[in-house]
Amino acid sequence: MNRDVSKAGIATQAVWAGEEGSLLQHATQVPIVQSVSFSYDDLDDWQAVALGQKPGHIYSRNTNPTVAALEEKVRVLEGAEAATSMASGMAAISNTILSLVRPGDRIVSVKDSYGGTNQLFREFLAQINVASCLCDTTDFAAIEAEIAKGCKLLYLETPTNPTLKVIDIERLAHKARQVGATVVTDNTFATPINQHPLQLGSDLVIHSATKYLGGHADALGGIVCGRKDLVHAIFHYREITGAALDPFAAYLLLRGLKTLALRIERQNASALEIAQFLEGHAAVAHVFYPGLASHPQHEIARKQMPGGFGGMLSFVLHGGYDQVKRFLPKLKYAHRAANLGAVETIVGPPATTSHVEVSAAHRAAMGIPEALVRYSAGIEDVGDLLADLAQALGSA
Repeated sequence: MNRDVSKAGIATQAVWAGEEGSLLQHATQVPIVQSVSFSYDDLDDWQAVALGQKPGHIYSRNTNPTVAALEEKVRVLEGAEAATSMASGMAAISNTILSLVRPGDRIVSVKDSYGGTNQLFREFLAQINVASCLCDTTDFAAIEAEIAKGCKLLYLETPTNPTLKVIDIERLAHKARQVGATVVTDNTFATPINQHPLQLGSDLVIHSATKYLGGHADALGGIVCGRKDLVHAIFHYREITGAALDPFAAYLLLRGLKTLALRIERQNASALEIAQFLEGHAAVAHVFYPGLASHPQHEIARKQMPGGFGGMLSFVLHGGYDQVKRFLPKLKYAHRAANLGAVETIVGPPATTSHVEVSAAHRAAMGIPEALVRYSAGIEDVGDLLADLAQALGSA
């Protein structure tokens, strides 16, 4: 049956996209093709596949049937021309950037991106003579001014990790196009359910598939999708540098994606209710969540996140880091771990999660308080999560 899901609803796409051409012997689920290589009797066919002139696979470092099914599903969800995958979210970020810039190029980005991304800008790109200008995240005029000075690549992350700042993708992408810059947006926090950066002018979208796309904290992976020519260049870089996604991890991510819409709907609702509760609690100094009317970029979030405001929030406790150390062990329904986006609630401070790679002084310069708690709302009953937070805040 030819099943075109391009115009179906996004929950239907999450279930059906990328599946049909990968099914074997009337199976209803994509198989794990745990084969390193693929055999051909006809050498002309073999060479045609190897050169990309015919569909097929020759070696799983390059392409693999299970991995290809995952890539197609995310491609459809993001409305992209093409997609390729990597072994982790940071592999997707680093391979994307390194494949698109050359010595002497200039990148414009924001100060408080994910810690690993920030380290890539500040440390590793400098080693190959690529300049990175990291601007105040919500000073859009300043970012536009830096783009106008010359920019090969504009790298955005919205909402940001861990302070949930929201960047106006459409505004900045418009400015980037005026100077011929490529726009890349990390959509990990928002997911394709809540936000579509390609529709707002981004050329490429990146996901740490480890997080919400998989949703079960049992598989690492990264995905980049967008313009076909750019994705092809990234794929070629990745196939040579070797950061290939494992077929079993791809299978787990495929399985998780089928419930993406359901999970995100629940996590959106829970995170908003939790943020509203925390905003009124005496033990909490500040709450970061774009769904709150008090959030400085709430109106931008309303415009560019029509699906919802996400399952991530963060908050600052009165009493500093010592209070965080007292509070976190009191939570009964939360893993204290360096992850997010799973069905279980996950918590932790930036010092041990998103920004463990950078110093306390640098976190402060990025506007990340040491007393901040990053909270990834799971799919538990929200009443249980609220009661858990209330008792932990009270006892701490």
